[in-house]
Amino acid sequence: MGFRGNRVLPNNHFRKDWQTRVKTWFDQPGRKLRRRQARVTKAAAVAPRPTEALRPAVRCQTVKYNMKLRAGRGFTLEELKAAGIPRKLASTIGISVDHRRRNKSQESLDLNVQRLKAYQAKLIVFPRKAGKPKNGDSTDLSGAEQVKGAVLPIEQPSKEVETRAITEEEKGFKAYQTLRLARSDARLKGKREARAKAAAEAEAEKKK
Repeated sequence: MGFRGNRVLPNNHFRKDWQTRVKTWFDQPGRKLRRRQARVTKAAAVAPRPTEALRPAVRCQTVKYNMKLRAGRGFTLEELKAAGIPRKLASTIGISVDHRRRNKSQESLDLNVQRLKAYQAKLIVFPRKAGKPKNGDSTDLSGAEQVKGAVLPIEQPSKEVETRAITEEEKGFKAYQTLRLARSDARLKGKREARAKAAAEAEAEKKK
């Protein structure tokens, strides 16, 4: 076999004994069955409570993914306060709390307060002793049903954009020229102020 041109010389490695280091997954069907049995056992153990806690809707990180909503770790103290839920009560009625997260926008606060209020409207709290409900306990338990899986699943916002006709004013607007002028004004702001100050001082000297 001949070689031609400035190319990489063939140096193939075929004696690595890869067969001894292959990882097999023959237990995958068995694991699937065990996971299912574990879910059923957990649901029966916590019944009639939901199998999962209520989670907040948060934005994904980075510009690439921040248009998507996902389930967060827990509700902020500010969100619980706005919904009128004490922080110590929240964890006892199936609401996850994250004291480290902060609300950086009014939209996220409103969205999660709305989730908390929707949860409260559907929540049924069983009394500790049957027939002796305390303050905050539900009296009608007939509609109680265990929620399996995510509580109030998060729905992605609609991506439909409203269209309209372009106005004559918008057609005549020169975006590039406006941006260049704004950049120029910002760049020359200090020089113009210094020039105006010097002119004012010179005028004051003349009057003296």
